[in-house]
Amino acid sequence: MALGGGTYVTQNKILPGTYINFVGTAVTDSTVSERGIGALALEIDWGADDSVFELTSENVETKSLESFGYLYSDDKLKGIRDLFKTVNKCFFYKLMNTGVKASNTFADAKYKGVRGNDILIKIEVNVDDVTKMDVSTYIGTTLADKQTVLPNTDNLEDNSWVVWKTNITLVATAGLELTSGSNGIAITSTEYQGALDAFESYTFNCLGCLSTTDTIIDLYIAYVKRMRTEIGKKIQGVVYKTNDADDEGIVSVENTVTDSGALASSLVYWSLGALASGEVNQALTNTEYTGEYTVDVDYTQSELELGIESGKFMFHNVNGNVRVLEDINTLVNYTDEKTSLFSDNQTIRVIDKIASDIAATFNTKYLGKIPNDNSGRISFWNEIVKQHKTLSDIRAIETFDNSDLTVLEGDTKKSIVVSDAITIINTMEKLYMNIVVQ
Repeated sequence: MALGGGTYVTQNKILPGTYINFVGTAVTDSTVSERGIGALALEIDWGADDSVFELTSENVETKSLESFGYLYSDDKLKGIRDLFKTVNKCFFYKLMNTGVKASNTFADAKYKGVRGNDILIKIEVNVDDVTKMDVSTYIGTTLADKQTVLPNTDNLEDNSWVVWKTNITLVATAGLELTSGSNGIAITSTEYQGALDAFESYTFNCLGCLSTTDTIIDLYIAYVKRMRTEIGKKIQGVVYKTNDADDEGIVSVENTVTDSGALASSLVYWSLGALASGEVNQALTNTEYTGEYTVDVDYTQSELELGIESGKFMFHNVNGNVRVLEDINTLVNYTDEKTSLFSDNQTIRVIDKIASDIAATFNTKYLGKIPNDNSGRISFWNEIVKQHKTLSDIRAIETFDNSDLTVLEGDTKKSIVVSDAITIINTMEKLYMNIVVQ
């Protein structure tokens, strides 16, 4: 990244940028930016090679065929449908190790993967002009592209499925399939690291990991921690059944799905979208699971209590409906700086929003532009007050007092130090009631 960011211990950073710490209070016995963006690397049969591609809730149905190789209604895209029940936008990366593009006499598949073997090229003489050929590209039984050209591949334009070979004479064929497409060999940590490296230059709220392999999950945990503390990128990672994180940036989905052929970790799809889209003034606690998988919720009350104590993001059965038990992350060992408040995902959404928004304001409007004098610092103070007022208006924080906020000159002429205090509002989760009967 071009600018520095993250947390700090002393004012000794090299790169210009924003370095923000959040600490809790020790317990004794400007504009709020949009959320709803996820990032997910996954093993699929088709899709852009070695690059990130983006889909939104508005275009995923129409673009799923060319993006994933299957219609949105296909059973292979059940997880994608689960994801887009809650997410607004997602960045994807296809995981593939030495995959191969399918090919035939006239064309190569645009991307690597076995789905390329379902591409068929049909060539016919044009009925209105016999000097030209109608060239149709099918994916399965779906007509994806049709062109009428003079009988040479150099006259064809590449489409979403194939790249035409050069200077090949077109001859009539009832249908010639592309063959030898392959997904390659088993995915390793190298491919996952490639995905994480590619995601680093994109902005999103939550990163999902579908792997059930501990070494891959640990790779994601380390990545998220580095993004949050060293880079200043306030994201959360959504993984499957980890006991090693103990971090407010990692959410561990505990439940398994029982659908035949489905990944045990498939609940990560919906959870990723829900956590990415969770608002700063809302919690996911008691939210109903609206996806298509069958979720194993066979837990006793004591097991659910143990899950909460262990920092598990769990689902349970409420009168036949599957609901989120509590909107928590994996932080379980508390300190004076990271109290139990930091185990609550709504708290993390609020402080991450503050960090991201204030950093964006400083980096775009103040860094290298505004003098570090009293007027400049007052101007930045006003920016933070405005942002906090917006959070207060939507009932994400409360009792904010301007006097708790100071913006002072730092240890050098080029730095400023902000001291701030906020009180986060959480949604109601527990009711304790005493009734006197007379």
